[in-house]
Amino acid sequence: MTEIHGHTDPRFAGVRDAFAGNFTPGRLDGGDIGASVCVTLAGETVVDLWAGHADPARLRPWQRDTIVNVYSTTKTMTALTALLLADRGELVFEKPVAHYWPEFAAAGKGEVTVAQLMSHSAGLSGFKETVSKDDLYDWDRITGLLAAQEPYWTPGTAPGYHAITQGYLVGEVVRRITGRSLGTVFRTEIAEPLGADFHIGLPASEDHRVAELNPPPKGGTIADVTDRPLTANMANNPAVNPRETVTRAWRGAEIPAANGHGNARSVAEIQTLLANGGVSKGKRILSEAGVRRALEPQVAGDDLVLGIPVAYGLGYGLPGGSLPLPNPNSCFWGGYGGSIVIVDMDARLCIAYAMNNMASTTVGDLRAFGLAMASWQALAA
Repeated sequence: MTEIHGHTDPRFAGVRDAFAGNFTPGRLDGGDIGASVCVTLAGETVVDLWAGHADPARLRPWQRDTIVNVYSTTKTMTALTALLLADRGELVFEKPVAHYWPEFAAAGKGEVTVAQLMSHSAGLSGFKETVSKDDLYDWDRITGLLAAQEPYWTPGTAPGYHAITQGYLVGEVVRRITGRSLGTVFRTEIAEPLGADFHIGLPASEDHRVAELNPPPKGGTIADVTDRPLTANMANNPAVNPRETVTRAWRGAEIPAANGHGNARSVAEIQTLLANGGVSKGKRILSEAGVRRALEPQVAGDDLVLGIPVAYGLGYGLPGGSLPLPNPNSCFWGGYGGSIVIVDMDARLCIAYAMNNMASTTVGDLRAFGLAMASWQALAA
C-alpha cells in the first residue's frame, strides 16, 4: 500500500480512503503515481494529503512541497486575476476588448467583449497561422497574431474551448490595464499575500521541486480527434506535448491558460477565495460580490472544440453540461490529464487535486471526482 502523508479531519476520512484508492495497482484508469489533494471548508483546511512519487520511474518521493504543471487548472488563476481587477473597478467585463487593447479591433472584432474571452465564446479557439511551440514563449508574437485574426465563428453565439489562447487574450487585457504581465499581477496581488505556492512563470530556483508528468495513453486524447477541425487546430497547432513541460523554456514562460505550477494545497488556498466570500487564510483579497461574479452565466451549449455540452460563467465552468454538481452556486475547471478544482459556494467548500500520471481526459477524471464525491458525502453525514 502507498503511504499517505498529511492530515485529514476525522469527518473527511472518506476523502483519505478515496485518495488511497487512487494508488491501487491495476486500476483501469492507471491510478496515481504521485498526487496531492486538498479540501477547505469555510476557509479552514480539512484535508491536505500527498503520496506517491514525483517521477514515472518512482525514484523521487512526492514531498509536501512538490509542485506540478496543472495545465488548464491554471485558467482558474487567470480568471481570478481578472475578477480581482473587476472587483477594483479597473476592468469591466461587458466592455469591448478593444477598449483596453485597441489593436484587437482588427478583423471585425471591435465588439468582442472581455466577458466573451472569459467564457470561451470569442471565436479565437486556435491560431489560423502556423504556430510552433517556441512561438508560445513569445508573448508579443502570440498576442499580435490573435489581435489580427478573424474569429472562427460569430463571437458570443457558441462556446468553443480556448485551450491555449484564453490565457494570452485575458493576459493581454490585464497587461494593458496594469502595465504588468498577468503572472506578475497574480503573484504580487494574490499568491504572495496568501503565501500560496502557485506560479505562472516558474523561477529556475524551483525546478528541483517539479514532478514529471507521465503522458496519457496514446489514442484517446483530444489531440487524437480528427473529425472536428476546430479541435484538431487547437490540439495540433502547435501540438500539445507533455514532454515539453520538463524544459526551462516551458516552466519559465507565462502561458496563463496552461503552464501554472502548484499543488493541491496551493490551488485550494487560492480558490478558497471563491468558496469563502473573498477571504482565504484570514486575508480578504476580493469582496464577496466580486468572487460571485464567476457564477454569472455567459454561454451554454455544445462546445465546438471539446464536443461536449458545457456552461461557462466568467472564467469557470458552471454546473450542468457534462458535469452536474450538487449545489447550484458552484464552479470548476480542470486540466489536461486530470487536475481539477471545484468550488461550492453554497457549502463554502473547495476541492483541489493535482497529479503527475495523466489520463486521457481534458477537464478532470474519475480520480478527482471520487475525491469530490467523498467530500460532499462528509458534509451530508
